[in-house]
Amino acid sequence: MTLNARIVHISLLVLLLLAACSPAPVPKPRSFFRIDMPEKSFRKFENGFPYSFEYPAYANVMIDPSPTAEPWWINIDIPRFKARIHLSYKSVDNNLHEYLDDTHKLLTKHIAKATGIREDIIVNEEENVYGIIYNIRGTGVASTCQFYVTDSTRHFLRGALYFNVVPNNDSLAPVIEFLKADIQHMAMTLQWKSE
Repeated sequence: MTLNARIVHISLLVLLLLAACSPAPVPKPRSFFRIDMPEKSFRKFENGFPYSFEYPAYANVMIDPSPTAEPWWINIDIPRFKARIHLSYKSVDNNLHEYLDDTHKLLTKHIAKATGIREDIIVNEEENVYGIIYNIRGTGVASTCQFYVTDSTRHFLRGALYFNVVPNNDSLAPVIEFLKADIQHMAMTLQWKSE
Protein backbone atom coordinates (compact mmCIF):
# COMPACT_ATOMS: atom_id res chain seq x y z
CA MET A 1 0.00 0.00 0.00
CA THR A 2 1.40 3.38 -0.90
CA LEU A 3 1.79 6.24 1.52
CA ASN A 4 -1.03 8.23 -0.09
CA ALA A 5 -3.38 5.25 0.13
CA ARG A 6 -2.51 4.80 3.83
CA ILE A 7 -3.20 8.49 4.56
CA VAL A 8 -6.59 8.29 2.82
CA HIS A 9 -7.35 5.02 4.65
CA ILE A 10 -6.43 6.51 8.07
CA SER A 11 -8.35 9.72 7.33
CA LEU A 12 -11.49 7.73 6.51
CA LEU A 13 -11.05 5.65 9.66
CA VAL A 14 -10.70 8.81 11.82
CA LEU A 15 -13.82 10.36 10.22
CA LEU A 16 -15.82 7.19 10.87
CA LEU A 17 -14.69 7.11 14.50
CA LEU A 18 -15.58 10.79 14.99
CA ALA A 19 -19.00 10.30 13.41
CA ALA A 20 -19.66 7.28 15.62
CA CYS A 21 -18.87 9.28 18.79
CA SER A 22 -21.60 11.92 18.32
CA PRO A 23 -24.85 11.41 20.27
CA ALA A 24 -27.85 9.98 18.48
CA PRO A 25 -30.30 12.66 17.30
CA VAL A 26 -33.37 13.03 19.52
CA PRO A 27 -36.56 14.48 18.09
CA LYS A 28 -37.84 17.57 19.85
CA PRO A 29 -41.30 17.40 21.39
CA ARG A 30 -44.15 18.96 19.43
CA SER A 31 -44.89 22.50 20.56
CA PHE A 32 -47.19 25.38 19.76
CA PHE A 33 -46.59 29.07 19.23
CA ARG A 34 -46.63 31.19 22.35
CA ILE A 35 -49.79 33.27 22.57
CA ASP A 36 -49.61 36.49 24.56
CA MET A 37 -52.96 37.46 26.03
CA PRO A 38 -53.96 41.11 26.34
CA GLU A 39 -54.73 42.61 29.73
CA LYS A 40 -58.42 42.28 30.62
CA SER A 41 -60.33 45.53 30.33
CA PHE A 42 -63.88 46.25 29.21
CA ARG A 43 -66.03 48.93 27.58
CA LYS A 44 -69.78 49.48 27.76
CA PHE A 45 -71.91 48.74 24.68
CA GLU A 46 -75.19 50.68 24.61
CA ASN A 47 -75.90 52.49 21.29
CA GLY A 48 -79.72 52.53 21.67
CA PHE A 49 -80.07 48.76 21.43
CA PRO A 50 -82.60 46.83 23.57
CA TYR A 51 -79.65 45.46 25.54
CA SER A 52 -76.30 46.65 26.88
CA PHE A 53 -73.24 44.89 28.28
CA GLU A 54 -69.53 45.22 28.85
CA TYR A 55 -67.30 43.82 26.10
CA PRO A 56 -63.50 43.47 25.82
CA ALA A 57 -61.60 46.68 25.06
CA TYR A 58 -59.49 44.75 22.51
CA ALA A 59 -62.62 43.91 20.48
CA ASN A 60 -64.60 45.80 17.84
CA VAL A 61 -68.41 45.83 17.74
CA MET A 62 -70.18 46.14 14.40
CA ILE A 63 -73.68 45.68 13.08
CA ASP A 64 -74.01 42.27 11.44
CA PRO A 65 -73.64 43.00 7.67
CA SER A 66 -75.21 39.70 6.58
CA PRO A 67 -78.24 40.08 4.29
CA THR A 68 -80.14 37.67 6.57
CA ALA A 69 -79.32 39.67 9.71
CA GLU A 70 -82.21 41.02 11.74
CA PRO A 71 -82.33 44.29 13.69
CA TRP A 72 -80.12 44.37 16.80
CA TRP A 73 -77.78 41.61 15.53
CA ILE A 74 -74.09 42.41 16.04
CA ASN A 75 -70.65 40.87 15.71
CA ILE A 76 -67.91 41.36 18.25
CA ASP A 77 -64.62 40.87 16.42
CA ILE A 78 -61.37 40.14 18.23
CA PRO A 79 -58.82 40.68 15.42
CA ARG A 80 -55.82 39.60 17.50
CA PHE A 81 -57.21 36.04 17.66
CA LYS A 82 -59.19 36.03 14.38
CA ALA A 83 -62.26 35.42 16.53
CA ARG A 84 -65.86 36.60 16.37
CA ILE A 85 -68.71 36.46 18.85
CA HIS A 86 -71.94 36.62 16.90
CA LEU A 87 -74.97 37.96 18.82
CA SER A 88 -78.54 37.64 17.59
CA TYR A 89 -81.41 39.32 19.41
CA LYS A 90 -85.10 38.44 19.30
CA SER A 91 -88.13 39.99 20.96
CA VAL A 92 -90.12 37.48 22.99
CA ASP A 93 -93.89 37.41 22.47
CA ASN A 94 -95.14 34.14 23.99
CA ASN A 95 -92.65 32.30 21.72
CA LEU A 96 -89.66 31.71 24.01
CA HIS A 97 -89.94 27.96 23.43
CA GLU A 98 -89.27 28.49 19.69
CA TYR A 99 -86.02 30.36 20.42
CA LEU A 100 -84.92 27.72 22.92
CA ASP A 101 -85.67 24.99 20.35
CA ASP A 102 -83.62 26.86 17.72
CA THR A 103 -80.75 27.20 20.21
CA HIS A 104 -80.90 23.46 20.89
CA LYS A 105 -80.91 22.65 17.14
CA LEU A 106 -77.87 24.86 16.51
CA LEU A 107 -76.09 23.28 19.46
CA THR A 108 -76.75 19.72 18.30
CA LYS A 109 -75.03 20.44 14.96
CA HIS A 110 -71.75 20.32 16.90
CA ILE A 111 -72.42 17.05 18.73
CA ALA A 112 -70.86 14.89 15.98
CA LYS A 113 -67.42 16.43 16.64
CA ALA A 114 -67.89 17.17 20.33
CA THR A 115 -66.30 15.11 23.09
CA GLY A 116 -68.42 16.80 25.74
CA ILE A 117 -70.65 19.76 26.53
CA ARG A 118 -70.59 21.53 29.89
CA GLU A 119 -73.37 23.92 30.83
CA ASP A 120 -72.73 26.97 33.00
CA ILE A 121 -75.89 28.57 34.36
CA ILE A 122 -76.24 32.37 34.20
CA VAL A 123 -78.35 33.98 36.92
CA ASN A 124 -78.45 37.71 37.51
CA GLU A 125 -81.70 38.29 39.40
CA GLU A 126 -81.02 42.01 39.86
CA GLU A 127 -81.01 42.58 36.07
CA ASN A 128 -83.52 39.79 35.29
CA VAL A 129 -80.97 37.93 33.14
CA TYR A 130 -81.04 34.11 33.00
CA GLY A 131 -79.42 31.70 30.60
CA ILE A 132 -76.84 29.04 29.85
CA ILE A 133 -73.32 29.07 28.45
CA TYR A 134 -72.52 25.85 26.56
CA ASN A 135 -68.83 24.97 26.62
CA ILE A 136 -68.32 22.51 23.76
CA ARG A 137 -65.16 20.39 23.86
CA GLY A 138 -63.67 18.65 20.82
CA THR A 139 -60.75 19.17 18.46
CA GLY A 140 -62.79 19.91 15.31
CA VAL A 141 -65.76 21.74 16.84
CA ALA A 142 -66.50 24.92 14.87
CA SER A 143 -68.00 26.85 17.79
CA THR A 144 -66.59 25.98 21.22
CA CYS A 145 -68.83 28.36 23.14
CA GLN A 146 -72.50 29.13 22.61
CA PHE A 147 -74.91 30.80 24.97
CA TYR A 148 -78.26 32.43 25.41
CA VAL A 149 -79.71 34.87 27.93
CA THR A 150 -83.30 35.94 28.39
CA ASP A 151 -85.71 37.59 30.79
CA SER A 152 -88.32 34.97 29.73
CA THR A 153 -90.97 37.52 28.75
CA ARG A 154 -89.57 40.20 26.40
CA HIS A 155 -85.92 39.65 25.44
CA PHE A 156 -83.80 36.81 24.05
CA LEU A 157 -80.11 37.10 23.09
CA ARG A 158 -78.12 34.22 21.63
CA GLY A 159 -74.37 34.17 21.03
CA ALA A 160 -71.71 31.94 19.50
CA LEU A 161 -67.92 32.12 19.39
CA TYR A 162 -66.20 31.36 16.08
CA PHE A 163 -62.61 31.52 14.82
CA ASN A 164 -61.65 32.42 11.27
CA VAL A 165 -59.15 29.54 11.17
CA VAL A 166 -59.32 25.79 10.62
CA PRO A 167 -60.57 24.38 13.93
CA ASN A 168 -57.71 22.90 15.93
CA ASN A 169 -59.05 23.51 19.39
CA ASP A 170 -56.12 21.80 21.10
CA SER A 171 -53.77 24.55 19.97
CA LEU A 172 -56.44 27.24 20.43
CA ALA A 173 -57.26 26.09 24.00
CA PRO A 174 -55.60 29.04 25.80
CA VAL A 175 -57.39 31.55 23.57
CA ILE A 176 -60.71 29.71 23.89
CA GLU A 177 -60.51 29.78 27.69
CA PHE A 178 -59.49 33.45 27.62
CA LEU A 179 -62.48 34.40 25.43
CA LYS A 180 -64.93 32.23 27.40
CA ALA A 181 -64.11 34.36 30.44
CA ASP A 182 -64.96 37.45 28.35
CA ILE A 183 -68.27 35.88 27.31
CA GLN A 184 -69.04 35.11 30.95
CA HIS A 185 -68.33 38.76 31.81
CA MET A 186 -70.54 39.98 28.96
CA ALA A 187 -73.43 37.78 30.12
CA MET A 188 -73.10 38.82 33.76
CA THR A 189 -73.04 42.56 32.88
CA LEU A 190 -75.96 42.34 30.44
CA GLN A 191 -78.88 44.67 31.05
CA TRP A 192 -82.20 44.85 29.21
CA LYS A 193 -83.51 48.22 28.04
CA SER A 194 -87.16 49.04 28.53
CA GLU A 195 -89.02 50.42 25.55
